[in-house]
Amino acid sequence: MLKEHIKESSIEEEDRRYEYALRYFVSYKNASKLNGYLGKPVYMQDVVKGMIKTSIRKGWQDNAFNQFVSDLIPFDRMLPDVRDEGCLKRNYSANLPEVSVVICFHNEAWSTLLRTIHSVLNRSPGNLLKIIILVDDFSTMPHLKNNLDEYIKKFPKICLLRTKRREGLIRARILGVMKVNTPVVCFIDSHCWLEPLLDRIHNNPKTVVSPVIDSIDTSTFEYISQDAKDILIGGFNWNLEFVWKQVPSSIVRSKENVSAPIKTPTIAGGLFAINTEYFKHIGYYDEGFDIWGGENLELSFKVWMCGGLLEIVPCSHVGHIFREHFPYSGKKGSFKRNSVRLAEVWLDEYAKYFYQRIGTKGLYGDVSAKKELRKKLKCKSFDWYLTHVYPEMKKTIHNAASGQFWIYTREGRIQSENLCLDYMLNVVMLMTCRDLNDSQVWLYENKTKYIRHMQTRYCLQVTATERFQVSLERCMEDSVQRWDLENFDVDKLVPELKNSSQVF
Repeated sequence: MLKEHIKESSIEEEDRRYEYALRYFVSYKNASKLNGYLGKPVYMQDVVKGMIKTSIRKGWQDNAFNQFVSDLIPFDRMLPDVRDEGCLKRNYSANLPEVSVVICFHNEAWSTLLRTIHSVLNRSPGNLLKIIILVDDFSTMPHLKNNLDEYIKKFPKICLLRTKRREGLIRARILGVMKVNTPVVCFIDSHCWLEPLLDRIHNNPKTVVSPVIDSIDTSTFEYISQDAKDILIGGFNWNLEFVWKQVPSSIVRSKENVSAPIKTPTIAGGLFAINTEYFKHIGYYDEGFDIWGGENLELSFKVWMCGGLLEIVPCSHVGHIFREHFPYSGKKGSFKRNSVRLAEVWLDEYAKYFYQRIGTKGLYGDVSAKKELRKKLKCKSFDWYLTHVYPEMKKTIHNAASGQFWIYTREGRIQSENLCLDYMLNVVMLMTCRDLNDSQVWLYENKTKYIRHMQTRYCLQVTATERFQVSLERCMEDSVQRWDLENFDVDKLVPELKNSSQVF
């Protein structure tokens, strides 16, 4: 029986029955500990049949992650303390502001939604957390109707709002923030801590802060934390897509103070805290945006250019499920429309680099009010942003046509100078080359022409819609996954890779 079908019986009792009934089908080393204890992965047995197999398949189809495994993990999941030691020595103000947490969702799985809610309740000091505002963006799944209404009745700090039509993430968040009456509002996703974020906003209300976003594996729900020394910050490319990047040398971080907040050009957008009045002052989001996409860059540019700053706070960690695709449909072309609105209002003369990549602008609506807001706020130019906030991005304009020389090493690294091709947080990126880093090991198969990522077994491909980007996908008969390596000799590979090449 799936949770979606629970109607009459006690939810707590059904939760216990459901977990007990399914635990038989799961293998884990220490049966005395609950599934997912301390962030450990939950592995399914190799052979599952019948209803269990059907349930697993349906969970992937509905959510783009393994809902079956998620349903086996308690809502009050125990996690390790992954913070740097320096975080434990930090003292925070005794007068931190109260916060409201806004969680928007659309057809979210029962277990991930409730685990998010319980995580916020259990890991937030009661004197700081005033309310959790749930915004149901016109969900259609049965378990998000009466079952959810009944479940949250026992939590006085939870408020549920429902939209009357599909609004999308951006307008749903605006609806949620309109109900906030605390100095700070914190947005988190429904499929994913507090004092370090509030302390920064308390010191400077124009600071917008994001926690370190750790990864939760979509299949096993293993909690994979980022080391404080290797924390990534946000950037973007000229497709106006958010990208993760290493902390540049221009941002000095001493080894003795790796727990200090880091300035970041952009934030991912799913998880951040902001002063409520400041959010209102800068005009919230662009309400002309559809569904989702681009809102994080709009907020990032707006904050930096209009007198604020963005930081990632290493002493605050939040786990997030990075789905490979979105399981629900949205308005076609919304990302392009949103990005054009973003470019028209904020990019000034640099918008041409975006338009060179997309061709026609298409219909994007009236942006005159947003341009007027920018003028009213006396925001700086985008050239100022690139010069003072993201100088590395400005260099890409002048070096866009220059080629790069790549080496495939005998250890399986794809290397250019001191940078290696890496795969983290579901993104292919360049990172400093490091020994004993499995995420930087690739296998070139001379027969198939695949470049296979050894950790995931997926293949490197040119992103079909954007020919200058690469991603990892399941290996298939497709020209975008075929690569030619000059002077390749399999006998020169280290034995482990050479043996692996004979398996595939």
